[in-house]
Amino acid sequence: MDLATLLGILGSLGVIVGAIVFGGSASGFIDVPSIMIVIGGTIFANLIKFPLEQTLGAFKVASRAFVHKPVSSEALISECIELSSVARKEGLLGLESVEIGNQFLEKGVQMAIDGHDADFVKRLLSKEINLNIERQEMGEAIFRGFGESAPAMGMIGTLVGLVQMMSNMSDPKAIGPAMAIALLTTLYGAILANAVAVPMAEKLAFRTAEERRNRHLILEAVYGIQEGLNPRVLESLLSTYLPEGQRDTGEKEAGQPEAEAA
Repeated sequence: MDLATLLGILGSLGVIVGAIVFGGSASGFIDVPSIMIVIGGTIFANLIKFPLEQTLGAFKVASRAFVHKPVSSEALISECIELSSVARKEGLLGLESVEIGNQFLEKGVQMAIDGHDADFVKRLLSKEINLNIERQEMGEAIFRGFGESAPAMGMIGTLVGLVQMMSNMSDPKAIGPAMAIALLTTLYGAILANAVAVPMAEKLAFRTAEERRNRHLILEAVYGIQEGLNPRVLESLLSTYLPEGQRDTGEKEAGQPEAEAA
């Protein structure tokens, strides 16, 4: 589980609620019509932008922000180098007895074992990457849509409340409370957008970029294994997917045996 997402959402909402509770009466910040306008209006406005099926599917995609277990590029590279070493010694059929942890890597290796052409495997895996990323980017776009619509619906609710207040100006004492209720929809819209929807979209974008990088790494690895690249050459190729600092460390460690042998 990604505790950062959970802590971020609970923390941001908790700070807001805490400020409300310690600042005065919390009951004054609850208004059912305002909640209906912001939440209901945001959802229905988003249904105009995106199909119902895609909108409902976005909540499934959103689970990646909470329960997604990221795979480090370093671990993937190590596993790919191990597979490459086995393939160089025993051939591609020798990989049948190797247990592979990553599902996408396992699929690519299995296609290589089955004897498919390297270019065909690369093309098929590339297509799967593109389609998978496209689905994830749709979920990200839907949450950005929520983030765009929520403040607008909050402003609409405020305007509705102001119109209702202005149409009943006979009691000056009621103007203050009515104004407060009118402003609540703006508050709800801002909270929904900036404490939930937009941060979720940004986290999904981060996860998408992370998965895109790892899958392209796997694509390069499978192609290199099929082409019979030397494991050291393949490691140098895959290390380009790492940050420069980690890449330098890996190269130094890889070079130590040679230095000691000399």
